Amino acid sequence: MKTYGLIGYPLSHSFSKKYFTEKFLNEGIAGHRYELFPIEDIKSLPDLLSENPSLCGLNVTIPHKVNVLCYLNEVDEAAEKIGAVNCISIKSFENENYLKGYNTDAYGFETSLTPLLGSQHTKALVFGDGGAAKAVKYVLEKLNIEYQVVVRKPVEGAILYTELTPEILASHKLLINTTPLGMSPNIDTFPEIDYSQLGSEHLAYDLVYNPLETVFLAKAAARGASIKNGLEMLYKQAEKAWAIWNK
Repeated sequence: MKTYGLIGYPLSHSFSKKYFTEKFLNEGIAGHRYELFPIEDIKSLPDLLSENPSLCGLNVTIPHKVNVLCYLNEVDEAAEKIGAVNCISIKSFENENYLKGYNTDAYGFETSLTPLLGSQHTKALVFGDGGAAKAVKYVLEKLNIEYQVVVRKPVEGAILYTELTPEILASHKLLINTTPLGMSPNIDTFPEIDYSQLGSEHLAYDLVYNPLETVFLAKAAARGASIKNGLEMLYKQAEKAWAIWNK
């Protein structure tokens, strides 16, 4: 039996478990299973590995995308530049695990965003500065899109929501929410910006996928902006993870 799974805390719902369980069933992939491993402290990872010797791969979610790095034997070049890992391949050599970290957030985000970009999308506002934002910033730099990070509490290199001016919102036509604002069950929350400044040239991208249309996206759409949720990004990430695990 080959086991794959997701580590993070809390794990109230999981796209990954549903996706891979259905994949194994629909494609007749026998002897494979996908489990949830809610670990609050990343220090529990070595015990998790020893207790589950059939583990071949892990997805990593909040809050461990950064603090898992010190437990890895190797980190993929892109993940190292991003500074966060959300996918781990586990190989066993002479009864010792060899863990290599990857970041499929960047791949999923880039492949789902790129077809939507227009010539006006030269500047972006990135809401939030956590692990997911690291991958988003990496992709924006790769695409030569200038960006400004927006946060609620002071962070070096970022501005506060209260510092967003109409001019900034008008000139930054790509808006990306990397925070959990709007995610179920807190569906009434959203980045507090002046949505009246948005128009048809804006593109609002939300990494949240549950619900499919967050308040952030609904408010942007009401002003004529194009919108995109994080569901396709998740599918692309999962495809990439499966390819990594089966190298």
